[in-house]
This record gives sequence, structure tokens and C-alpha cells, in this order.
Amino acid sequence: MQAWLCETATGPDTLQWKTLPLPEPQPGEVRVAIRAASLNFPDLLIVQGKYQFKPPLPFVPGSEFAGVVDAVGAGVMHLKPGMAVASFGGLGGFGTHACVNAQLAMPLPPGFAFEDAAAFLCTYGTTHHALVDRAQLKVGETVLVLGAAGGVGTAAIQIAKAVGARVIAAASSDEKCKLCAELGADATINYSQGDLREQIKAATGGKGPDVVYDPVGGDFAEPVFRSIAWRGRYLVIGFAAGAIPALPLNLALLKGASIVGVFWGEFAKREPANNAKALMELAGWYARGLIKPVIEHRLEMHELPKAFELMAARQVRGKLVLVNHAAS
Repeated sequence: MQAWLCETATGPDTLQWKTLPLPEPQPGEVRVAIRAASLNFPDLLIVQGKYQFKPPLPFVPGSEFAGVVDAVGAGVMHLKPGMAVASFGGLGGFGTHACVNAQLAMPLPPGFAFEDAAAFLCTYGTTHHALVDRAQLKVGETVLVLGAAGGVGTAAIQIAKAVGARVIAAASSDEKCKLCAELGADATINYSQGDLREQIKAATGGKGPDVVYDPVGGDFAEPVFRSIAWRGRYLVIGFAAGAIPALPLNLALLKGASIVGVFWGEFAKREPANNAKALMELAGWYARGLIKPVIEHRLEMHELPKAFELMAARQVRGKLVLVNHAAS
């Protein structure tokens, strides 16, 4: 097999494309011949040694991928060689093969494209958990999505619309706002222009959003939280801007608002039955055409350095997918 090997965790520039021994699945694992893998922001952090999880060196990065089971470890009964699966396993995706805990491999229904599947579990799993479970989003409520043209942002627009909510999409350029409108956003805000609070006020008729979906953090968090509606829920998804904001807690008191943490990976681990139910609902929405990953860039697996450059330069709308045309 071939894979990108991280031996120093000092950044993407040190990754090397190497030939490695084909791994054998251990008890409870399956080996997947990877057809496609997607790049997520934590993949960048983990090869920089900045992520909360620091795997022992060396390791193959790549948390999210899809492919075909080609070997099964002892004790695995629900998966068989030849089955198409998607996995969000933490490591191993940026190569031709990976072994993963069988419980982390989701069987794909017929018609689920590998490229879509590779861009699905993390973004849509996170967003369903955020909006449907943690925020208890209701029909007719208004959701403000920050970073709305990114991977989780585009998923948030689609899932909120599937639930029956009104969506205000906030992004950093007119081009990105145009994409959000094409995905179904009812209104858009270019937060690189004008006063953000005034734009939110205008888009909500002065009421403020019922739910804020924030994967960005940074300087926008406080003005947005000041704009939230009574009984609003502020979903903390991540910190793509780099800075972790500190919100004045008196704002939560004054608005009767909630600051709600969203950690899908831990939810999936602690509540596997609830996570499986959510993924089944998402698969049904995909089959009905209500949701579909936005994939702006498709690159060959050996082009991973270029993929990291695009992500670091914030030139990815939706998701970036790397493909193996012939996993062998």
C-alpha cells in the first residue's frame, strides 16, 4: 500500500508519500481499500502537532474516508468483504488502505457515491448533532450560520432547511454568499463589509436568530451573541479563525440564552445508538436529494500537499476530496 506518512508533526511540508506494508485487520477491525478521503480542518492541526489528540509518531493522517471492505478481522459479523463503507476513524485516510474499528464504519446504501460519502460523516454528523439534537431546532425558527460556505457551514444550510428553518448564511465574500443562496439560504450576510450587528438586525427584523451555528470563533463571536434572540442557542462548533473567544456570561443571562458545546466525536462514542439513528436519518435525506456535500476541489491522493495549501489559504468552499482511482 501507499500512504502519506507523518514522522515529525511539524506541518504538512514534512509529510512523505511512502510505500508501507499492507496492514492486517486486528480483531474487531476491517481493512478498507480507500476510494476517496476528505480533508478536514483537524487534519491540518494534527500534522502540525496542534490538535487536542496527538497520536504517536509515525502515523498516517486522514480522518474521513470511504471505500470497499477488503479484509475483516476476527469477531466482525456485520461487515463483509466487498461492502461499501464510510468511516470517520481519526487516522489512516490519506493512503490506499486503512484498518479501522468496524464500529466506526458505516455501510453505504446503494447509490451513495464514494466521493460524497468521504465528505459526509464528519460535517453532516456534526451538524445534525448540533442543530437537531443540541439546539432542538424547530420548524420556522431562524438559524444564523457563520462560515456558511465551508464544509460544516454548507451542511448546516442544508440540514436547517430540511428541518424547516429559515437560514441566514454569513460568509466572507460575495462569491461565497452567492453559493450559500444557491444552497437554499433565505438571506446572506457578507461579514467582511459593514456592521455585522446591523446586518443581523436587518435580516431578522430586529428579533435576532434563534440559533447561531458557529464553527469560526474569533472576533465575530461576541457581536453575534449580543444579537441573539430571547432563549437563543449559541452552538460552539469550532474555531477556524484560530482565536477562542471569551464571551461575557452576563449576555447569556440578559437574553435567557444558552451557550451549547458540540463535540460530535464524543457524542458518537458515548451515545452510539443515538448517533446511528441520526446517520440513518441523514442517509434518508441524502437519498431524497435534501442534502448533498458541496465538493469544490477533487484532487488525486498524491496531491495532498496542494490540498493543504488550499485549506490554509481558505480557498475551499464546501469540502475538498482526494481520490484513489485504483486502490491496490
